[in-house]
Amino acid sequence: MDATDLDYRVRTQSGCIPPPLVTRLLDLGHAEEVEFQAGRGEWFCAHEWARLLGDRGQRAEALDVLAPYVATGWWPAARAKARLLESWGRAEEAITLARPYAAAGGTPLDFFARLLARHGQEDEAVTLLSAGIEDWFLATALVDVAEGTGRDEDVAALLAARIPAGHRCDGPWCCRGLGPDMAIGLLAAIHERQGRVDEAIALLHTRQEITSINNHDQLADLLARQDRIGELRAYAATEPLGQATRRLAEVLEERGDVEGAIAVYREEYESPIGRNHRAVELAQLLARHGRGDEATEVMGELVDSPGGAEDWLVDTLCTLYSDHGRARDGLAHLDALKARHGGEEEWELFRPRLRLMADCGLLDEAVELARGHSEGDASYAAWTISDLLAKAGRTEEAVAVLEPYTPTHARPLADHLISLGRVKEAVALLQHREPEPFTPVWSGTFTEPPF
Repeated sequence: MDATDLDYRVRTQSGCIPPPLVTRLLDLGHAEEVEFQAGRGEWFCAHEWARLLGDRGQRAEALDVLAPYVATGWWPAARAKARLLESWGRAEEAITLARPYAAAGGTPLDFFARLLARHGQEDEAVTLLSAGIEDWFLATALVDVAEGTGRDEDVAALLAARIPAGHRCDGPWCCRGLGPDMAIGLLAAIHERQGRVDEAIALLHTRQEITSINNHDQLADLLARQDRIGELRAYAATEPLGQATRRLAEVLEERGDVEGAIAVYREEYESPIGRNHRAVELAQLLARHGRGDEATEVMGELVDSPGGAEDWLVDTLCTLYSDHGRARDGLAHLDALKARHGGEEEWELFRPRLRLMADCGLLDEAVELARGHSEGDASYAAWTISDLLAKAGRTEEAVAVLEPYTPTHARPLADHLISLGRVKEAVALLQHREPEPFTPVWSGTFTEPPF
């Protein structure tokens, strides 16, 4: 095995059996194939097989499965072994294994430091992470690890030094690594757990305008945790991405105030950016509480509004129609939408129609209609048609539809082949590797960007 090759296949999930299909093989009783492939360089098979052996108490065998991968020096394999060792109560062995990798910094150091902290070696963990504080990833780990160690003030001082007075980034590449806004967020987290909530809130208000990370706004979450609902409501009225609005509605819904949550989504705010997301979240809220017709009405009004016929919004609307047994109403809505667009229906707006037709018992008509569409011979259309057939239990036909489009659709085709018990064919298809794209070496000048 070769670490570079392993890394490429795992990062791209090409030329290998990906995790969902490993799970599929196991669920359908093909454990012997997973075991066999684990010994032939299939990392995702090896990882899952080692875990299963460990769960059965066959710990030596589990480590034997991982051994050739670990021997390459590839970090993900070492990490997987360390996790197993830790889960078996062999933390010192896990620490010894992971320590050499931590010198590279990045994710190995993050893993190693957290491992140390979980097993009573917090001071070493804090010291190691403090040295790498310019990396936002390690700075985040540092704040987590420092909790309860009595080192909060030391870490806070390091973070404060990364927040230059009066500086504001003018672009995404201004401050590499740990930028001022990220440092502000981490420092605020320390202040909050110290009980200095007002300071944390004031600090978060100094960030630049876009403050959402992974669909969460730290200030909104803090205000919700601290039960400062009035402040959260005021913040939601101006926060441009709608994350604070969602958090406010979630808090009200958790408290049983469903009408209050609905009212939050129906309010008009200064920023129009989150309009579509707010409508979708309102529809989902209504649907969760058995008000499917109202949810459908909300989405229907949005889709019918100027600029509202975006593919993801139409898909959301059709899903509501389908989930609430109103597929024929959904088809009528799509007919009206198509008529307003001059009889044209591009594929992404046409695709939900097929699902609704299938719900109405018109699968054959849906397949015929799809094949007659102007984009019906495209590979993405084949995937949609194949998926419809497979869901109806017509897997052989689903395979036949996708076969002309290999290797483009190798993964869904392999999934269907596994369903039919044609495991060896599926594995061979997944392991086929196209030549890797040639990446020219950057000359160091900016006349030819390396991207």
